[in-house]
Order: sequence, then structure tokens, then C-alpha cells
Amino acid sequence: MLTAEIICVGTELLMGQVLNTNEQFIASRLTMAGIALNYSSVVGDNPQRLKDTLLRAKDRSDIIIMTGGLGPTDDDLTKETVAQVFNKKLVFHPECMEKMALYLKDAGRNMTKNNEKQAYLPEECIVIENDNGTAPGCIIEEGGKAAIMLPGPPREMMPMFNVTVFPYLKEKSGVVLYSRVLRLFGIGESRAAAMCDDLIKNQSNPTIAPYAKEGEVTFRITASAECEEEAKLLVDEKCSKMYEILGEYIYGEGDENSLANVVVQALREKNLTVATCESCTGGLIGKMITNVSGSSEVYGFGFVTYANEAKMQLVGVKGETLKKYGAVSEETAREMARGARLVSGSDIGVSVTGIAGPGGGSKEKPVGLVYIGVSDKHGCDVFRFVQHGDRERVRNKSALCALDIIRRRIQNG
Repeated sequence: MLTAEIICVGTELLMGQVLNTNEQFIASRLTMAGIALNYSSVVGDNPQRLKDTLLRAKDRSDIIIMTGGLGPTDDDLTKETVAQVFNKKLVFHPECMEKMALYLKDAGRNMTKNNEKQAYLPEECIVIENDNGTAPGCIIEEGGKAAIMLPGPPREMMPMFNVTVFPYLKEKSGVVLYSRVLRLFGIGESRAAAMCDDLIKNQSNPTIAPYAKEGEVTFRITASAECEEEAKLLVDEKCSKMYEILGEYIYGEGDENSLANVVVQALREKNLTVATCESCTGGLIGKMITNVSGSSEVYGFGFVTYANEAKMQLVGVKGETLKKYGAVSEETAREMARGARLVSGSDIGVSVTGIAGPGGGSKEKPVGLVYIGVSDKHGCDVFRFVQHGDRERVRNKSALCALDIIRRRIQNG
């Protein structure tokens, strides 16, 4: 398998002034292209350090992908340094100059003398056109090695990578990779991995990679083959086994999926509506739901009942219940969920009440104690959780738990 290395150039990246999203983007695409990423580094705008990094990369990697340092200023030295390391001359490309002039004219800007610097590229290179900026990229090859140079701004780099670099890498690798991502909630990474221990220990192709994220676990199953059909067959077979083991925790698939997406889709498919009544989460569940396009079809009412008076006035929680059991209790969560459903006329009502912290806890009711209620025509159930972490984590995990409870309620009819 071909090996690759990423070098992101820019002092602003090194100092943490700009978030390095390029590395993550390129790394994910390398996996899809069937190329192994072995090293990744960030180098400031220093020609000697960049040269040292390039020499090491050239010695140990088949493909070097660089971002940044292609601008018109004196500290943009990526091309010059790469040309030196790969023994290439920089030559003027008039077609790049013309494209640059047209781009600047359309943007209402004038061409300056230093822009000409960007039209000089290493001899015999493959030019990568930039439709969203002035700096073209390029690919140079020498002795079985390749160096790919791309501009630093993500809005310029990403389209250039997708249109030109990715097809180039796929052709080079000669391998097709296919992946599926399984998304789990309600189980920790260590337990999920332990349940799949035999599959993980005996993996070769496909590979199984678990990742812990905020409030959830994902498994990426990836197979390599000569064609996509063969790779897909391998992945599907492995995923079937994982569904047998972890099925109750798997809520969806895909990199961009979320619990809220799954809940909204499930509600739409069943022609159901949901209302929320939130105390400690302060509207976070409603926010997650309404972040999903089309959520207005299934979500029309959200009550934020932070104060006891709001719980009584908006959703009909009894004063006696609050006095006897407190706002953070199974009884209050039950009345909140039922009240949200009845007042709104929704099919499902869900409630959250708890102690997010950092203060307000006691021995009987510690910080992180949360009750989540769900009510529908079949009845009302309340679930007790003790979340761990700071205030934001308690609130976020509680909101995700509420969404998962809705998902399971719909799934179980």
C-alpha cells in the first residue's frame, strides 16, 4: 500500500491562531483512496525547517501532500522549497497568470506585481486549477515519489483536492476502499469493543475501528478490494455480525448522521409529532431537533419550564407534586411529559428535569441526577440517570439521552 505524509505550512497554524481543518479533511480522503497516512506535521513559515521536514518526508513516504505557503508574499515559500528538494526549476505559466487576472477582475480587485509570483510553478508539474482563489496548486513526480501542493484556505483547497487530487490518488493506489460507519448510543467504547472482541482481534480485511465521541461511540468498518462491489460485500458481511451483537445500541449509520436526524426521520415515517418540556437542558433538545431540516413537520411545541411556576402554568404540573417530591423527581418528570403531550396535542411528550451543577446537589440528589419522562397513548415511563462531567456535559448528555428514548419509543411502537 502506498504511504502518504501531510505537511501543513503556516506559522498561524503552529501558534494555534487558525484551526487546522485541512489535515482532518485530507486524512479522511487518503483513507478513501486506499493510501496509508503514516505522518502528519505542521511547519511554520521557515524555509530551513520546511526543507528539513520535506527531506524526511521524501525519504520515508511515497506521497507528500502540502497545504499553505502558495501566496504572493515573501514568506510564502512552499513552491520554492519543494522545487529545491526535488531538483526542479520554477517556470512561468502564462495560462495561470491569465486565469488569476480574470479571477481578480471578477472579484473587483486589481492584479499586483507580487501576484506574478503565484504563476511560477515547478517544471514538468501537473497544474491544479483554483476556481476559488488566485494560487494554483501542482503535483510533481520524481523517482516514484510525488509532492502535491495546495493552497491553505480550506474553501480553495477542498474543491481542488476533490476535483483533481483525489482521482489522481485513487489511480495511483489501484485499490478501492469502502466504509460504513455505525453510530451507537447508550453504551461506552470499552464495553462496545469488549462485546465485539472476537471480531476486532481477528480483523484483517475489513478493519474495525472504534471511536468515542461526545455521548456516543462510532465504529468504522473498512474493506479494501480490487473493485467496490467486492469491498462492499466484505463490509456488509462484517456489519451484519456487528448488528447481531450491538443492534439495540446502533441508532444509525454515516459520518454526518445524528440522533436528532434519526428521530426526525422516524417521526416523519410514522407520521408522529413530539413536544418537549425541558428544565435543566433549557431548550437544548428542541435546538437539536430544529437543527434538522424538515423538523417543523414533527415538532411544533417546546416548553422551557426552568422555574416551578412555569412547570405548573405551562404544562400543568401539580403544586403538591413539586412540594412533596421536588422539581427533580420521577413524579415531576412524569407530569411534565404527560402535560407537554396533552397541552400541545402531540403524539409524544418528552421531559427532562435534573441538577446540571456545579451547585445545587445533595446526598440524596447529587449533581448530575436527571429524570427523563416520555409519554404517549400507551402510557408514561420515566428513566433515571446520573450524568458525570461539568454543567455543559450533563446538559448535552441528557438531551442526547432524551432523543434516544424518543427513538426507542418510536421503534418499539
